[in-house]
Amino acid sequence: MKNKKMFVLVLITAVTVLLTGCSQGNIDTLSDKDTTSEEITGSDSKKQTAEEETEKMLQLKISDTIVEVAWEENESVEALRKLCGSEPLTIQMSMYGGFEQVGSIDASLPRNDVQTTTSAGDIVLYSGNQIVVFYGSNSWAYTRLGHITDQDAAGMTQLLGNGDVVITVSLEDGK
Repeated sequence: MKNKKMFVLVLITAVTVLLTGCSQGNIDTLSDKDTTSEEITGSDSKKQTAEEETEKMLQLKISDTIVEVAWEENESVEALRKLCGSEPLTIQMSMYGGFEQVGSIDASLPRNDVQTTTSAGDIVLYSGNQIVVFYGSNSWAYTRLGHITDQDAAGMTQLLGNGDVVITVSLEDGK
């Protein structure tokens, strides 16, 4: 029993010493050097450009109304972000079925379609080259892109249910 207690005590002491030594070494390394962000990331302009693009958020405007969107984190949204990198993407939408607006993006984005039941505010990719924004509900195989968070069903109907609209997807500073 004494040997077991002694072993546990030695083990705890050894782990404590190791952890203290590791964290102290990192603190000393950082505090001893005046490190700039350029030294951390390197001076490679490609890295800086990627970081700048990461800071920018996708923004969606329906006609003249900017809406808040919780974008999905998937390869389709990333491809959409790249598509909007040089200039905003303007899409002529058309009413369809009394519950959605559909518009061609004139490019094919990566797809990961799954059977989905949508609700008002959902933004999806259909057939890889069309964006659909819902003001009602439908069930089909889509790739989710995002969801409009600052409009309820009535607000979405007001924005989309009275004729064809134009949407604009652009990059906006996230700051």
